[in-house]
Amino acid sequence: MHDGHNRQISYLRVSVTDRCNFRCVYCMPEQGVKLLRHTEILSYEELLRIIRVVSEHGVSKIRLTGGEPLVRRGIVGFIRNIANLNAVTDISLTTNGSLLAGMAAKLKEAGLNRVNISLDTIEPDKFRKITYGGNLAETINGIKVALAVGLTPIKLNVVLTNIITEHDLAYFVDLVHREPISIRFIEYMPIGESQACPGPGIEEIKDKINSFGKGILKPTLNIHGNGPAKYFYLPQAKGSFGFITPISEHFCGVCNRIRLTADGKFKPCLLSNQELDVKTALRQGASDIEIAELFYQTIADKPQGHTLANAGGQAKFFRQMSQIGG
Repeated sequence: MHDGHNRQISYLRVSVTDRCNFRCVYCMPEQGVKLLRHTEILSYEELLRIIRVVSEHGVSKIRLTGGEPLVRRGIVGFIRNIANLNAVTDISLTTNGSLLAGMAAKLKEAGLNRVNISLDTIEPDKFRKITYGGNLAETINGIKVALAVGLTPIKLNVVLTNIITEHDLAYFVDLVHREPISIRFIEYMPIGESQACPGPGIEEIKDKINSFGKGILKPTLNIHGNGPAKYFYLPQAKGSFGFITPISEHFCGVCNRIRLTADGKFKPCLLSNQELDVKTALRQGASDIEIAELFYQTIADKPQGHTLANAGGQAKFFRQMSQIGG
């Protein structure tokens, strides 16, 4: 499937819940958000049907997001059912890692291929502050167990806010030398009522990594599921660094994804208020062909690019990041 700008659409990001056991400052406002009622969220049966239909029309990659997807009961069985769809060849999950240690083996056995884990700092007090109460040790343990059971390649997502320190960067440089992990630095995106402040720029991070005496970053393309990141490696390192620049150097020209929100809306672009209601159609008895037509309409509506860099401050979105799934 190709959209109107000749981008091949093969990737669906599925938010299975708007609930999360963290409240990261760049993801939701201080007062939180109004949570969806149980009846407003797509059931696993409804989600699976949508995934099956779109997989029959060219989607081969599924990423499960939230909120925090591991807080939803039944997620392991849901992943197993997705894995049984022949057309889906890659199933991944984005998590804060706090519940991962106790679930990683079951997730792997069910058919999950890999995980992305959010880790914005390795200083416990700052971690607790940015997540509103998160326990750094639990996330670190989740990373270790995910490595042990083979949910690889593991990618650590680091949003560049003003809390990141040289101590964090030194830890990440050491980590990529020890483990086959990709650490991805993501430019801060001013979506919704975020309490975070932007941190250092990508070039500043690269310069700092180069200054640690472990070698100079060199570009590489040899990363599975590389998506929008541009990857680099250091000599003798087992892992790599990725840099994601949605603001300074956006990657809209190669975007291959559509999003499905927990309350059943197709979104053609993360940084847009455009949505198309598939839940209502489902619950009114839509056929598979009608669901596919809604998906094709979403693809047709996919904009050529976002305008966030021109927003002049905090962008005005109907949803918080936690309600979209990132």
